[in-house]
Amino acid sequence: MMQRFLVMVFVFLTLSYIAVGQNKNQKVFISDIDNFWSAYDSCRTTTDSLQQLHYIQTLYIDKGTEGLKAFMKARDYSAERWVSLIRRLPRFWNSIRPNTLAAKSKAKEIESSIQKLRKLYPELKEAKMYFTIGGLRSGGTTTDDMVLIGAEIATGDPSTDVSEFSSKWLEGVFKNQKTNNIVSLNIHEYVHTQQKGEPETLLGQSLKEGACDFITELVMGKPLQNNYIVYGREHRNELKEQFKLDMFTSASGNWLYNGSNAKVMADLGYFMGYDICKSYYTHSNDKKQAIKSIIELNYADTAAVESFLAKSKYYTEPINKQELVQRFKAKQPFVVRLEPFSNGDTLVDAKIKELKIVFSVPMSKQGYSINLSERGREYAPMAGVEGFSEDGTCFTLMLDMKPDHEYEFIITDKSFKSTEGYPLRPYEVKFKTK
Repeated sequence: MMQRFLVMVFVFLTLSYIAVGQNKNQKVFISDIDNFWSAYDSCRTTTDSLQQLHYIQTLYIDKGTEGLKAFMKARDYSAERWVSLIRRLPRFWNSIRPNTLAAKSKAKEIESSIQKLRKLYPELKEAKMYFTIGGLRSGGTTTDDMVLIGAEIATGDPSTDVSEFSSKWLEGVFKNQKTNNIVSLNIHEYVHTQQKGEPETLLGQSLKEGACDFITELVMGKPLQNNYIVYGREHRNELKEQFKLDMFTSASGNWLYNGSNAKVMADLGYFMGYDICKSYYTHSNDKKQAIKSIIELNYADTAAVESFLAKSKYYTEPINKQELVQRFKAKQPFVVRLEPFSNGDTLVDAKIKELKIVFSVPMSKQGYSINLSERGREYAPMAGVEGFSEDGTCFTLMLDMKPDHEYEFIITDKSFKSTEGYPLRPYEVKFKTK
């Protein structure tokens, strides 16, 4: 009996050792998907929002992987957001559920693709990949050595029901997606974990994203079919000319992360970066070194980024950076004047309740951005926003002012853009009431 007991103990310890070893070496984590749907099913049994919050918190968040916790922090997700989305979008959730569950079966294929990546790039650093159900803000991102996948976006396809959304963004994202895309998405994000440096220009940011797509294509062994890459191949020449004008600036609004307001096709900066990297690779004699150079480029080093572009031979004619920057600035809208008083006025009537900002050209009405000055909220006169005029040439602020007081704020280039998509030249407003 004792001998049998010892054998059982030995077997248990051996299995435990194997389990720990397997967990230690695990690269792909999928438990968050099952946990979410368990919480979702519980939420659907009640209309009590407090009880639904309890289910999301205890059945999903509390049981979540470190990847889910990191995704929540990176994208500001909360139990309240998930409950709100579950209540508002029942048709979407029902349609996306089978796809997210099918994604779990891709774990082995993803592991295999990582090994292919390692063959291409032997210096590959280890990273962990987490499949989660996010809050509809990102299909994938990275944090340190973690790849974070939002399966509710990453697994969408043309059959996914998006009828409950007011924006057309997801419809555009899902149009060319297939469940198989989940493997390429993971490789794209995995490459991000190997990169360094935060870009200062559109060129750098586009290369950082496009490098991931190009390396992914090498791993997959076939051309990528992302909607922006398909469109980019068909419109390469015109895009090259448009990109050249913007690439040395920080104005990325027309090229990157613009799914909600793109006029024709979102994220074409990804294609431009991909195409430049492909040209660099094609013109390199040492392909292995080219892959290393693409991945290890310091994207924060503007000189290194511009040198990479030159070596890619993507543009056959000489590039005059100063001329391009000046041409870009000439297209930027600017503030013509303020009404009913001038900027810098020291005798402003404190009873004035509205301030009109007049622009040089019609502006897009999709966004605005106003920052406080370094002196803080006490010196900001804004009491509210009335918004754009019908023709987009004016923007009206509501004021609440005191006599004999200095006021200042900054009209920024973050969201104020012309109808052509060019960002506003930043404009500092300063005045004093009499």
